Amino acid sequence: MPAPEMASPRLLFTPLSVADADEMVHVLSAASLYTFTGGSPPTLNELRARYTRQSAGHSPDGTQTWHNWILRTKPNTQAIGYVQATVMDNGHRAEVAWVIGAPWQGHGYATEAARTLITWLQTTGVTTIQAHIHPAHTASATVARRAGLLPTDQFDDGEQLWQHPTPTTT
Repeated sequence: MPAPEMASPRLLFTPLSVADADEMVHVLSAASLYTFTGGSPPTLNELRARYTRQSAGHSPDGTQTWHNWILRTKPNTQAIGYVQATVMDNGHRAEVAWVIGAPWQGHGYATEAARTLITWLQTTGVTTIQAHIHPAHTASATVARRAGLLPTDQFDDGEQLWQHPTPTTT
């Protein structure tokens, strides 16, 4: 299932396309965005190559489905970041991530985007929603908590696993 267009009160979620790289290279240009994740701002060619791979919508072996959206403000449709969900385990588990460009941080956009993404994933039958967050990345941890994710005791490659509580059925 391809990523649908979605919206929240202040944001439009547009499915990722290679053409988005021209605008997103500027959104992702602040070195501070890579403090906790590593790496550095991508060049335009690197971003086009990444978006070409991601636009396929699935991993080469077919075990993962990739949903990627560019986040755009309403009503001017200015790109400010992205959200993504990697769905695996036959559609039952999703790893989520969000990035908001430095000029737009601190306005609640990441929380709004993460909540919208999680709600959509739940409507598709995903039962386990998780994110990996560096323990010193307090801003991302705040977003995760506000989006309903809770920290676990599990760490992978130095990042803490956060999970959305699975609803119980009675």
